[in-house]
Amino acid sequence: MADEKKSKQRHRVMVLASMYPVVALMLILVACVELCDAATVVDVYRLIQYDISGYDISGVPFGSRFSSLNHHAASLSFQRGADLSRSVLILPLRELDIGFVQDYISQKQSLGGLLILLPQTFRPGNVGGGSQSSENDGFRNLLAQLEKLLVHGNIPFPVYFAFENEETDAMLADVKKNDALGQQATATTGGYKLVISVSEPRKIASPTITNIQGWLPGSRADGDSNQLPTIAVVASYDTFGAAPALSVGSDSNGSGVVSLLEVARLFSILYSNPKTRGRYNLLFALTSGGPYNYEGTQKWLKSLDQRMRESIDYAICLNSVGSWDNELLIHVSKPPDNAYIKQIFEGFSNVAEDLGFQVALKHKKINISNSRVAWEHEQFSRLRVTAATLSELSTPPELLENTGSLSDTRKLVNEDAIIKGVKLVAESLAKHIYGHQGKDIKIFADDSSLAVNPFYVRSWLDLLSQTPRVAPFLSKNDPLIMALKKELEDYTAEVSVQHESLDGSFTFYDSTKASLNIYQVASVTFDLLLLLVLGSYLIVLFSFLVITTRGLDDLISLFRRPPSRKVKMA
Repeated sequence: MADEKKSKQRHRVMVLASMYPVVALMLILVACVELCDAATVVDVYRLIQYDISGYDISGVPFGSRFSSLNHHAASLSFQRGADLSRSVLILPLRELDIGFVQDYISQKQSLGGLLILLPQTFRPGNVGGGSQSSENDGFRNLLAQLEKLLVHGNIPFPVYFAFENEETDAMLADVKKNDALGQQATATTGGYKLVISVSEPRKIASPTITNIQGWLPGSRADGDSNQLPTIAVVASYDTFGAAPALSVGSDSNGSGVVSLLEVARLFSILYSNPKTRGRYNLLFALTSGGPYNYEGTQKWLKSLDQRMRESIDYAICLNSVGSWDNELLIHVSKPPDNAYIKQIFEGFSNVAEDLGFQVALKHKKINISNSRVAWEHEQFSRLRVTAATLSELSTPPELLENTGSLSDTRKLVNEDAIIKGVKLVAESLAKHIYGHQGKDIKIFADDSSLAVNPFYVRSWLDLLSQTPRVAPFLSKNDPLIMALKKELEDYTAEVSVQHESLDGSFTFYDSTKASLNIYQVASVTFDLLLLLVLGSYLIVLFSFLVITTRGLDDLISLFRRPPSRKVKMA
């Protein structure tokens, strides 16, 4: 009896052991069905999220207020009236209907998320320069309208930007096809599912702005060199755009930064020789906070010693000088008939004429009662320092606009335009410093050792065109800030760095970049049917194997309730 009992127990163990592979197979099949057919990962860039108060606005939230996504994909081919509250709408810029987006935002319609696909030509890493076409101009205008709409709106759903590629094109084609047939993707019908798993955005604590200053002392005559007159060359280096991780601002104001660095390099050569050192101090400043009312410029000026500030003969601010053809503009706050303004304009105008283009003077009176400034030089004018802004722009950008937009990439900028601008500034300053006004003398001639270096201009322009520079997302020791500081140290003396807190009127949130997982999923109906077929097949297969190897009684015994302990005792 004991042997028979042990035999039956051994037999049960063997039968149960034979079930393990089958069970494992079922779990694997279920997992395969519950997951998705395939997954593609795409880099995406979130719409900026910020709050603003002041400037006649009181604590209003702007930008995208959410970051996580887990919804099915939809296209503009969806049936009108369809519920998109659990769908991610994919909008290629090439097919964008700005009116549709405006209506969706203004009417606060429910949407699971928005994914905007940009042409590869707007990718910051694309270094080529100067490429222009009517199609690209149309895209830029459309993108500018879209950015303005999104940046100044309160968007109650996640908004991301991505660049077109083969995977996104294939997905969009399938989604369009299904939407056109009225087969909108849902949990029951299948389709594509877009998933972004990130934590909810958090406020950036105490964002800072960093100003960098370099100094070239003039030739001492009698007394301290600080008593010499000073010319300041200034450029704001940070940006602001709809997607902080894409805001490289090649033209605004990467072109201004490159121009300042090259002017500093040229004058460092002149000033390295006591015989050619001018009787002017040269002050070079790379300021932050440009998009935020030129706050960095204001704090930098106020930090200067009063004697230093009073010694500034004039300041020239460089803003967007990389995309122009035949004319640059000099913007001023003082009346055009002011003696200093006349002198500055005539000096620049004469040099521009020699170089084969024109400069024009534009006057805009500042409103002292309004804290908002339009141009960087206006921060100087408020402190009664003569200043002007050199720019290709005829009108100043509005607050938080056109200071590093998605379309402001390397391909928009012509390095030859920057080189011409550098020559204009360098020659004009040199004529003023050395008293060569009205003389046909070219200090920075192309065939001289003081010629503008195109390679230097190109290398810095390429670097800035690949480096997002939104101030709240830059740390005090950010590699870009360290690189700019080192560059000024190479060509100027007494380089100093100033860290200041960004105005409390602005509150920014993190989470600017993420990975989008694209899954192609089957419908739930198909899943259930497949599971039913597989389950039935496995049950029949298992039963057949047990019957043929152990007999029908063993199969029945597996499902028979074992006798209770009391029966065994009896």
